[in-house]
Amino acid sequence: MGLKILAINPGSTSTKLAIYEDTTELWRAGVPHRSEDLSRIPRLGDQLEYRRAAVRESLAGAPVQRGELAAVAGRGGLLRPLPGGVYEVNERMKSDLASCRYGTHASNLGALLADALAREAGVKAWIVDPVVVDELSPLARRSGLPDLPRRSIFHALNQKATARKAAAALGRRYEDCTLVVAHLGGGTSVGLHEAGRVVDVNNALDGEGPFAIERAGTVPAGDWMRYVLARQHEGVDLQALLTGRGGLVAWLGTNDFPSIERAAAGWKAGETSAGGLDGRLCDELVSTMCYASAKAIAGLAAAVSGRLDAVVLTGGLVKSERVVAEIRGRVAFLAPVMVYPGENELEALALGVLAVLRGEAASRVYEG
Repeated sequence: MGLKILAINPGSTSTKLAIYEDTTELWRAGVPHRSEDLSRIPRLGDQLEYRRAAVRESLAGAPVQRGELAAVAGRGGLLRPLPGGVYEVNERMKSDLASCRYGTHASNLGALLADALAREAGVKAWIVDPVVVDELSPLARRSGLPDLPRRSIFHALNQKATARKAAAALGRRYEDCTLVVAHLGGGTSVGLHEAGRVVDVNNALDGEGPFAIERAGTVPAGDWMRYVLARQHEGVDLQALLTGRGGLVAWLGTNDFPSIERAAAGWKAGETSAGGLDGRLCDELVSTMCYASAKAIAGLAAAVSGRLDAVVLTGGLVKSERVVAEIRGRVAFLAPVMVYPGENELEALALGVLAVLRGEAASRVYEG
């Protein structure tokens, strides 16, 4: 019998679940959470019982009983900066996540849900490559202001897992490869993976880096400072302008990328608008977004003097043939471009814990 692992990935309005037996997915489900229910539980830490009940109900339809589980894997949230790896959930971790000590994000519930369900099943709970993985080199960490070092907060789970897949496809170990991995989605993170570490990456949580669907990207510093000073007493949610309401959302009022892409294609076919969107503007903005991502990829290639084994594209936007083609066209001169559409986070959670259970990787201890 194989090792059965439950993977849990909480998002802002849903919780995704999957059960794997070794490397094979046996079952997957998405548990939606109604906005009216969540509005009655505004504090993230107070959502645990509500979400646990919803997850329990969904698991009742799974083909695997909880007593058959070997482990539970939850998405890692905002903790102190950590090296990449697999961490067993402990009391210090749960305290930091429940109190939102390092920030508030739906992923904070991943370890808490995993721990609660693991206890019911009599097994251990783990997190894998949380968003706060920090392996920055000293050169990458420093900014021009000593009080403002660069921070590493990015799509570490999917980036690391996809980098390992790319390395395997190249017939090499991840630790022996030099890769630039771009996760393209609502936010974009572009990381330089060297000798098994992400030595440079943009802070995608705060909107640093390339322009994206819901991220403003790195904006002109002086203009942003003056913008903030002019609006600091107006009640404007400045953080949301960078993350959530920036990027394509700021320009077009929507994060529905398929509709944006259809409007752009319609304009090229001679239509003036589609779905209320300006097709010409949509077309220009998609290219702007691809341009920004390609520029970030090439910038990290320069950090290793162009010595790359591959450029790896992943994330939801990589399902778009246009996005892949435009970025590939700008960066293919650097190295082979490898494409892995989607986020694959549930699989990454399960495979990370599987490696520990098999003795192929060591687990780490969270010390807070």
